[in-house]
Amino acid sequence: MDKYNLDSHKLIFHVPRVKKWLDNELIYPIYMEVSPIGACNHRCTFCGLDFMQYASRKIDFSIFKKRLPEFASLGLKSIMYAGEGEPFLHKDIADIIRLTKENGIDVAITSNGVLFKKKMVEQVLPFCSWIKFSINAGTPDTYAKVHGTKSGDFNRVIDNLRFAVKYRQQHGLKCTLGAQILLLPEVEEEIEELVKIVKDIGMDYLVVKPYSQHPQSITEKYKGIVYSRYGDLSEKLGKYNSDSFSVIVRLNTMKNWDQGCKVYKRCLGLPFWSYVDAGGNVWGCSMYLNDERFFYGNIGDNSFQEIWEGEKRKNSLVFVEKNLSVSGCRINCRMDNINSYLWGLTHPNDHVNFI
Repeated sequence: MDKYNLDSHKLIFHVPRVKKWLDNELIYPIYMEVSPIGACNHRCTFCGLDFMQYASRKIDFSIFKKRLPEFASLGLKSIMYAGEGEPFLHKDIADIIRLTKENGIDVAITSNGVLFKKKMVEQVLPFCSWIKFSINAGTPDTYAKVHGTKSGDFNRVIDNLRFAVKYRQQHGLKCTLGAQILLLPEVEEEIEELVKIVKDIGMDYLVVKPYSQHPQSITEKYKGIVYSRYGDLSEKLGKYNSDSFSVIVRLNTMKNWDQGCKVYKRCLGLPFWSYVDAGGNVWGCSMYLNDERFFYGNIGDNSFQEIWEGEKRKNSLVFVEKNLSVSGCRINCRMDNINSYLWGLTHPNDHVNFI
């Protein structure tokens, strides 16, 4: 019951932008990920961005609020606030979210939920399309070990989400509230317990997803994990599905992880998205943070249009087209399904007219 296309992609709903790309026209991103702050209140055992060192830097609100109208004017449709650290640690995050939506850009957040307290719920819930909370255990003790925090944070998160669901209902808000859990050896016996908890408090879905090793990540604890034995998990958890709640087991991404291969030969998806780190730097790919070959510019120094049309981005795209081997890229990267789709469009088989 993956009505949100979480185990697929949504580029199929942006045909005009894809058509411009196919015609070799300049396009601006549809989607952007922004890391509001580098700091984080957890030290998760699986953190893919641990190499960024949880720096205390943060997006300059005075600059970012000037860029938001420009993003919208260039055709940006959505921003997800997540990234290096915990977004709710940014003192201006509520204003950032409100202004994003007021500029006509859809807003999403990925968070551990510890700081999503009543005041924050009231300030941001009316402006968000969805918020997804990372809850990687079904009990407080295991949660503390996996998240690198105190066990009390588990119940704190559940209480926060319970209030958010109630507030949403009371005010007739449309924000989708979901949770996700990584399928790790420590938590596999607790997934069903977490399903029961999040369904009971009124959340919309729980995603069960595989681990993905970031090539720059310091931790390699789960590098050799295998998912082939979890093929029946979707059926097992399917009994909890209802008209108002879904368990989404990302079986396709699990298969991709185990097989370790890609159907596409080049990365084609970079023009459709962008990544802005907590220092305001614009990158072509979040897998290559700190790699100058993927650095486009900084929103504090130049407008986004200047950055997107600049020589650094042009040179980066040439490098990606001619020299980048996707065999060394992250399995199940953010653009993986989109790359498969675009590769199929540009490399059709002989029988495509037999629809």
